[in-house]
Amino acid sequence: NPGTTVNGSAQDQIFDIGLRRTRMQFFGQISPRVFFYTQFGINNFTSNSKQYQGAFFHDAVSEFRIHDKMLSIGAGLTGWSGLSRYASPSVGSILSLDAPLYQQTTNGVNDQFLRKLSVYAKGKLGKLDYRLALTKPMAIQNAVAVVNPLSVNSDFALTPSKLQTQGYFMYQFFDQEDNLLPYTTGSYLGKKKIVNLGAGFIYQPDAMWNLEASSDTVFSPMLLLGADVFVDLPLNKEKQNAITSYLSYTYFDLGPNYVRNIGVMNPANGVNTNGTFSGSGNGFPAVGTGSTLYFQIGYLMKKELIGKSTFQFFGATQISDFERANDYMFMYELGFNWLTNGTHNSKVSLNYQDRPIFNSDAFGYLNQTSRKGMIVLQYQVFI
Repeated sequence: NPGTTVNGSAQDQIFDIGLRRTRMQFFGQISPRVFFYTQFGINNFTSNSKQYQGAFFHDAVSEFRIHDKMLSIGAGLTGWSGLSRYASPSVGSILSLDAPLYQQTTNGVNDQFLRKLSVYAKGKLGKLDYRLALTKPMAIQNAVAVVNPLSVNSDFALTPSKLQTQGYFMYQFFDQEDNLLPYTTGSYLGKKKIVNLGAGFIYQPDAMWNLEASSDTVFSPMLLLGADVFVDLPLNKEKQNAITSYLSYTYFDLGPNYVRNIGVMNPANGVNTNGTFSGSGNGFPAVGTGSTLYFQIGYLMKKELIGKSTFQFFGATQISDFERANDYMFMYELGFNWLTNGTHNSKVSLNYQDRPIFNSDAFGYLNQTSRKGMIVLQYQVFI
């Protein structure tokens, strides 16, 4: 982005190497009704990260099954959250290089990489899969994301948080998806016939604040609403090729003119006087008060195209109409996965992302001024 600096030195392009997600999972059914799940590790370790960075628990959950399928209740640090399918993605099976991170709206603000301290209920009622949770948001004072000082533009309030309620409901028309864990699959690679319609919400009273013209502090709720459809269909039984598609519409009310940049594994850490609203490195406005349409589609080629390997091509786009922006925020990605043994367990991904650069005018509204690009090559392995 314009004006980007790395430790004070101006940079117009950057090459970096990093670890996106490095984790271990431990879970088990310790009795017919009791299940526990933990996940431990680090995220986003790059050349600019603090050395000897400590790992931490992503998840730590105990769950009690009341009915075999209809109802389980649990509590802990958990990804059982509301809003939409990829508010809790299964990172090992993502179709594109990364999940649509705007759906993890409060990531790093009052939760821990989308995980929240919650009491939850989940289950299946026929073909309806549901999850409901009551959450105590984490203190904003400990946020790792940028939380701006109180101003005319809304941001998260520094007062003690009120309880957050959330839910997500998914009607599964054909094959049923597993709900042992909260994390939703990105692509089944033709192994299932899936057509799901979902809707969800997250609500927290007095979560946001801003200053009025009279300099009075005004509190407003955080209301996030989402609806989506996920399709994953095998095309030819012999070839075992498949198509995967996902469409989501979300409406976010985060108070007047709230906008937040996201820069995944940002290779930079500062801006000089030439900086823009988009900030340093690879950041762009991804979350804000307004509406967002997200779409991704992928095509899996036939099984064992080259030896045991095959390819999966994908494209994705996010189009957001933010209250504070005069222009639409339009981001798109194109790439492919090389499934070296035909599964997600060993996968090479190449992705190109084209993102907008926004700057604020004299009235504080955002206008697109240019566009930038990013190329990422990623190798994933898991057992």
